[in-house]
Amino acid sequence: MKKIFLSLGLFVAAITNAQTDMATKYATTINIDNLYKHLSIIASAEMEGRETGTEGQRKAANYIETQFKTIGLKPVASLNDYQQFYPLYQDSLKTADLTVAGNAAIYGKDFIININNNETGKFKSNKIIFAGYGIDDEKYTDYTGLDVKGKIVILFLGEPKKDGKYFLSGTARSSAWTFPGITKKLEAAAAKGAAGVIVINPSQETFNERSVVNGKKTGVYYPKENAGTKSLNFVQISHAFAKNIIGNNFDSLLKIVKANGIIGDQWAMERKIKVTYLFEKFRTTINASNVVGIVEGTDKKDEYVFLTGHYDHLGMRNGKIYYGADDDGSGTCAVINMAEAFAKAAAEGNRPRRTIVFMAVSGEEKGLWGSEYYSDHPFYPLEKTSVDLNIDMVGRVDTERKTDDTLNYVYVIGHDKISSDLSVISEVVNKKYTGLILDYKFDDPNDQNRIYFRSDHYNFARKGIPILFFYDGMLKADYHQPTDTIEKINWSLYEKRVRMIFYTAWEMANRDGMLKRDTPLNMGVR
Repeated sequence: MKKIFLSLGLFVAAITNAQTDMATKYATTINIDNLYKHLSIIASAEMEGRETGTEGQRKAANYIETQFKTIGLKPVASLNDYQQFYPLYQDSLKTADLTVAGNAAIYGKDFIININNNETGKFKSNKIIFAGYGIDDEKYTDYTGLDVKGKIVILFLGEPKKDGKYFLSGTARSSAWTFPGITKKLEAAAAKGAAGVIVINPSQETFNERSVVNGKKTGVYYPKENAGTKSLNFVQISHAFAKNIIGNNFDSLLKIVKANGIIGDQWAMERKIKVTYLFEKFRTTINASNVVGIVEGTDKKDEYVFLTGHYDHLGMRNGKIYYGADDDGSGTCAVINMAEAFAKAAAEGNRPRRTIVFMAVSGEEKGLWGSEYYSDHPFYPLEKTSVDLNIDMVGRVDTERKTDDTLNYVYVIGHDKISSDLSVISEVVNKKYTGLILDYKFDDPNDQNRIYFRSDHYNFARKGIPILFFYDGMLKADYHQPTDTIEKINWSLYEKRVRMIFYTAWEMANRDGMLKRDTPLNMGVR
């Protein structure tokens, strides 16, 4: 603790009165009136809930782009515009024909397919081989002694436990062989030369109407990049159909799998059965976008400070609009307001040393799609990106927070990870300018809500970039409800939080060095 306080003292001394006055002058641009002006539009009915891939999302993107242009932000040169587009897919089924031992299986009764994980093509073989859970890991494998080359692998979803804990993870939490699960199992079978895969879900004896319909058309989804990996097409079969293939042992195997038991060698099975499968689908590509503008730096303009917030929300469901005023209209409008403050400073000759990148991302509610796309397709070098300050819900209060500082706090996530500079800078800046309570409870590695993994900063952190995530903790009340509306914003607290983030960005953009990358990320994986 003494070392930390010494660092804080030295840092305070490094902030001159001139810097303080300059930052304070432009922070006044961030005020309740400006925040309300933008949020009343972003969270309006006109935006239709801003669901990614919809007209509402595109309206919001166009609004943000217009604001960036009006403010005077420059576009990123390599984009030639203010939007970084990325593809989304929507697939519909054309053909799904499965024949086993000369008998045509009935779609919806005997088998279903997952359109996302199948590509137009076919497989066939004269042999079926049983591979347990289909796992091939250094801690556990179902492939010992199996030659699956050119054969159809039949396997169960799930993974085994030992002494009440999952064998592979050693904890009560399942491993990646359960989720994403099927992807890893298909890759393992492909790596061993299998021709195709037949899957049995132990908890899905037959197929309900929803499963059948979902197999005919997907929602909009983000195409995962699996460069260098090979996968296979697969079908999922009903229990009755599986019993026809495996035989009388099926019921005993099913009991073992439902109990997450280990499948021993005694259950090995290989049969000479001819299987053919033909699959065809039609794909529609839908573009979504991240909206980006910059204030170019001076002597360190080739280093970058990112300010991010996601502008998408949940759209419309059953005729109701999910307005997303706090989630994350508040973060989006914070980014717009800070852009205005930095642009005003630049116009008056007080340009930041580093380039500030203002990025409103989409696809967050779907699985951090927009930030994942950016981190895999960056327009600026990741190694030259000093920090990402991500804002996702800063306009309300945590209804579960039972302390007397409820109206003077913000949760800060990431302060003790990746860079030891983060906590020093944020603590000193906050103390000097705003005096909020910085609550770090969600930085606990045992956080059951796993907040660290649930917003766009994570895709910067996974690339080794220091991050701070600012959040109000509104997990209950109106979270992901149509009632997350602008009337419930706490405007004075919202203004104070955004100003604190602005001051933090100001310091990080103007300090002599980039943030160090010297601290382990102790939160596990997403």
